[in-house]
Amino acid sequence: MTIDKVNLAHAFASFGDHWNPRVAGDINDFQVKLVKLDGKFDWHHHEREDELFLVVAGRMKMGLRTGDVIVEAGEFIIIPHGVEHCPEALDGECHVLLLEPNTVLNTGNVETDKTRATLERLG
Repeated sequence: MTIDKVNLAHAFASFGDHWNPRVAGDINDFQVKLVKLDGKFDWHHHEREDELFLVVAGRMKMGLRTGDVIVEAGEFIIIPHGVEHCPEALDGECHVLLLEPNTVLNTGNVETDKTRATLERLG
């Protein structure tokens, strides 16, 4: 077994597209994913999976039907399953680390042009 460390700055620099999560690691039935946000995503929810969004660089607005939450670099927000949400990058590009079950489809209960059924792995 090989144990590797991940440098987040180098990992984010290795890809340039937006709304296309990359798998950076696995923890039991969970995955650590890195994604670059630009603009607004789609409103959606996940029936069974909770999600953690950790902002590494930039700022993100998490749209919620109960009111928006601004998440700054170094902060995270956990979205419980069943809660409709809509991530949005503020002030340009935003880098986010996701921690979520490996069963999560990035667009949850909807299918759009941003849906990624198969994710690329970093490395």
